[in-house]
Amino acid sequence: MTTPLDIAALSNWVGRSETLTDQITAVPVRALSATLDCDDAPDQLGQAIPPCWHWLYFLPTYRQSDIGPDGHGRRGGFLPPVPLPRRMWAGSQLQFHAPLLVGQAVERTSRIADVRIKEGRTGPLVFVNVDHEIRADGNLVISERHDIVYRDLPAPGEPAPAGIPAPEGAQWTRTITPTDVLLFRYSALTFNGHRIHYDRRYVTEVEGYPGLIVHGPLIATLLLDLLRSQLPTATVSSFSFRAVQPAFDIAPFEVCGRQTDAQTVQLWARNNDGHLHMQATATLS
Repeated sequence: MTTPLDIAALSNWVGRSETLTDQITAVPVRALSATLDCDDAPDQLGQAIPPCWHWLYFLPTYRQSDIGPDGHGRRGGFLPPVPLPRRMWAGSQLQFHAPLLVGQAVERTSRIADVRIKEGRTGPLVFVNVDHEIRADGNLVISERHDIVYRDLPAPGEPAPAGIPAPEGAQWTRTITPTDVLLFRYSALTFNGHRIHYDRRYVTEVEGYPGLIVHGPLIATLLLDLLRSQLPTATVSSFSFRAVQPAFDIAPFEVCGRQTDAQTVQLWARNNDGHLHMQATATLS
């Protein structure tokens, strides 16, 4: 790390907000359905899109000249300029108040809720929490807290952290083969320029990972897609997930789930060694 962390300066971003507008159009819905290898895209006017498919909208549209070395927009705009090179989507907590419908005009207001620093096993971690509120026709439809974590690059020869065992007793499983084409298509759908998802030289030589990283929100979407395939009439009222360990394109992984009671579904993603990539909970109404 070459730039010291000034948590007081970074905390000046707390309270900063922005508002974006968009429309729930059909083409991204069809494209994500195809990317997930489904054929049930709700792409007709007035149809409700599945939970978390709102990530197809309100996309970051930075000018090419404003892109930073990692492929994201340069730091110091809406998000604080955290001087740590690794940036990851660590998790989210979402409430679905009403469905989003194809054809709706929508508005999202985002606010920096918190910036804090913690000391991790390998150095400092900076957590940035962003609150999003999405409205359609003036009504609140989705509330989301988005957790972002920044960290330093590993020291040369530093071993990867030990894995955490995944839960046992899955009722449902699906094997995912994270090809570079899958990762490219999801990056394109979400206009995500982060190079860790498509630039093998960058991700291995600069950030020191063994392969391309599977997007956290893609894994979360695959978990919800598993639930949707098994409980097609269920309505998800809330969903939370936490990224535990990255998944890479060098090996398949499994998305798993089980219904623990009438309202609760536990979901997780695990690697071939039985270690967690992601843990999640969905509440049904």
